[in-house]
Amino acid sequence: MATATEEHRPVLWTPGDWNAFFGFGTNILVNMLVLTGLLRFVLKMPDSLVFGRILPALGLMMCLSTMYYAFLAYRLAKRTGRTDVCALPSGVSVPHMFVVTFVIMLPISLQTGDPIKGWQAGLVWVFFQSFILMIGGFIAPYIRKITPRAALLGTLAGVSVTFISMRPALEMYMTPMIGIPCFAIILVAWFGGFRYPRGIPAGLVAIAAGMLIAWGSNLFGLNYGGLSLQKLAASLTSFGFSVPLPAYNELFGGFEFLGIILVTAIPFGIYDLVEAMDNVESAEVAGDPYPTTQVLTADGVVSLIGCLMGNPFINAVYIGHPGWKAMGGRIGYSAATGLMVIVLSWFGIIALLLSLVPVVAISPILLYIGMLIGAQAFQETPKSHAPAVVLALVPHLAAWCKTLMDGALQAAGTNAHAIGFEKLGQVGVLYQGLEVLGGGAILTGLIFGALGAFIIDRQFLSASAFAAAAAVLTFFGFMHGESVGIAVTPTVAIAYVVVAVFLFALSRTSVPAPAPAHSHHAAAAE
Repeated sequence: MATATEEHRPVLWTPGDWNAFFGFGTNILVNMLVLTGLLRFVLKMPDSLVFGRILPALGLMMCLSTMYYAFLAYRLAKRTGRTDVCALPSGVSVPHMFVVTFVIMLPISLQTGDPIKGWQAGLVWVFFQSFILMIGGFIAPYIRKITPRAALLGTLAGVSVTFISMRPALEMYMTPMIGIPCFAIILVAWFGGFRYPRGIPAGLVAIAAGMLIAWGSNLFGLNYGGLSLQKLAASLTSFGFSVPLPAYNELFGGFEFLGIILVTAIPFGIYDLVEAMDNVESAEVAGDPYPTTQVLTADGVVSLIGCLMGNPFINAVYIGHPGWKAMGGRIGYSAATGLMVIVLSWFGIIALLLSLVPVVAISPILLYIGMLIGAQAFQETPKSHAPAVVLALVPHLAAWCKTLMDGALQAAGTNAHAIGFEKLGQVGVLYQGLEVLGGGAILTGLIFGALGAFIIDRQFLSASAFAAAAAVLTFFGFMHGESVGIAVTPTVAIAYVVVAVFLFALSRTSVPAPAPAHSHHAAAAE
């Protein structure tokens, strides 16, 4: 006789999937809008390449990814008999979107005078990243097992508070007449539990309100959202139908820039590895355990497929699973987002949307997700580990500050090294400290969080092992460095060795405290 679990057929679409679809779908949409802007206006790539080759390949990659994670959710729901399983969110990696643009494609485009060369270099970058993800998938479960939850969620919170939350927050206050009302619409629904008439999703209400304010302001000559009928009419010329085509020749043509590419491909491949582990951990805390190896392998495979078809951006599991689950998202929202991306990218609709929807109306949704993930790091770890979570945030704050400072100095036609560290220090800007502390922030935050949690629990031997790992990672430039190499920041590496020896000595001389009531594994079982 079949068991209840075996007879269970998961529901593919629930009312809550509408909320998650509009929330996650708009998240994906804003990323695609930003990405398109980078390709057209920063890299100066021709529209035929952007809309005819890159976006169709990107759409294929993201559709494969979201469909696969919907399948994993369906399988988990069927196996457990649960009705609250939520699919992992995924899409183009936002940090890597900027890294591959400004660190790989833009310099090579400027060096060669040919944006096509920059595109080819981006394809090679993703090619290597994909294999790092696939190989790393087999060691990630072990890393999750030995790392405290405060470290995994703390470094994730660092990314969300800085690079995910701050930009949309600033955009909201640059256009407050749209950003602040839209944020209030989101907050009262997703934090306050208010339901809009007829169950209309809050994300859709926020976008509609933003469009109404933006287009309405044009009637009074205010033009809050930067929209116009002229831009709208011009966008209609991009309509068409383009499917992804193989880009093998372009990929192998980019291997001439291999030396430049590997410097960033290796450390950012490790970044992806740790970020994906953190996000799988976040989903498990929210009640949905997914196999880490399969997740990382899937990210690598779909990124490789996208790369071979001409997409220079890597796929990643997104921060935010608990947020979409809290909205009511289950299985269908992920699959529906995949279909939406295909329509947007294969039919040239992105250009139309760029001229129709004010991006600032979407920003509050990203800020909400950042708030939720930041809060989760404190809510789902023992109270005693709160200092460790804060410690894990610190490297990300440094990395974010340095990113802003570098951009400002570059806009002024200079850089920190040209001005001089001493001169910057005289006005309170400790640039060298930001540079060292913020290098490899995702790994540094994880190490900081682990050290803090183990020391709080007086597990000095485990803390010593993480300090030793920090010394090795720092020596080779994966932490506290701008690039991979030998003895990148040797004094910092030596300092970690001293800390490792000190903690090891404590583990031999002090009486260990009883095992904490809420260890990483105990918390995972709750």
